[in-house]
Amino acid sequence: MAIHRLEVSNNSYTADNFVTLTAYSSHLKGRGDISIYQEATSNKNVPIIVLLHGVYGSHWVWSQLGGVHKVYQQLRSSGLNEFVLVMPSDGAHAEGSGYLPLKNADYEAWIVDDVISAVIQTQPMCSSSSNIYITGLSMGGYGALCLGAKHPTIFSGISAHSSITELDDFNHFVDEHTLKPLKKTTDKYKGDVFKTLIANKKTLPPLRFDCGKDDVLFSANTALAKKLVDENVPHTFDIFAGTHCWEYWHEHVAKTMIFFAQLESKTHTQLK
Repeated sequence: MAIHRLEVSNNSYTADNFVTLTAYSSHLKGRGDISIYQEATSNKNVPIIVLLHGVYGSHWVWSQLGGVHKVYQQLRSSGLNEFVLVMPSDGAHAEGSGYLPLKNADYEAWIVDDVISAVIQTQPMCSSSSNIYITGLSMGGYGALCLGAKHPTIFSGISAHSSITELDDFNHFVDEHTLKPLKKTTDKYKGDVFKTLIANKKTLPPLRFDCGKDDVLFSANTALAKKLVDENVPHTFDIFAGTHCWEYWHEHVAKTMIFFAQLESKTHTQLK
């Protein structure tokens, strides 16, 4: 266990169904924050969706800029099965960590080890038997694609929105102070999404991603999709109208939830 200490919010003072955690992590060599949205339930082993944020943001942006819980509530009212929404910070390196292992801190291990452990430790409806899915937007999409591919025994499905696909894509958003350490990552794939997906092709969880036609990352995403087709890597790539903005992600995160719900249905069918 890499978590040395956990602080858990008091539900008497938080917004309905929200929990905030602060964990002191040996992987980060410091503190990291996690927002959780979970509706009251007596069920056990409820599946988890990990939502990774983009540059500039932190654990709160998926809910307070993206309204992800509102999307979830609407889908639940239409019959979507239960999930616990887990929204961690990226570890707070400069303008964005890329969720990469760096020399000063392991931002990948923070997500795949500490965040998941903290959720299972504190949320009674979740357990080591809960299926875990990963998604994200922009830098978070990049993290979801890489982490989901590298850790198929942890993640049961991958979805990504408007994703950065390689380190050079970060130039659209961040300064050299942020990017220089990322280029020195200890990741053996050097932070390249395609190389990561290809290297883990045989164990890749079900994968989908999307991008808006007017997004600055549209050409990078279409190029990634073409290379995956050429290499016969199973995936779904959806193209929608829109730009690199919260309106786009608020609308299309529903596609992610529905995709993960479909995977959950297949899991339960296989277990019967």
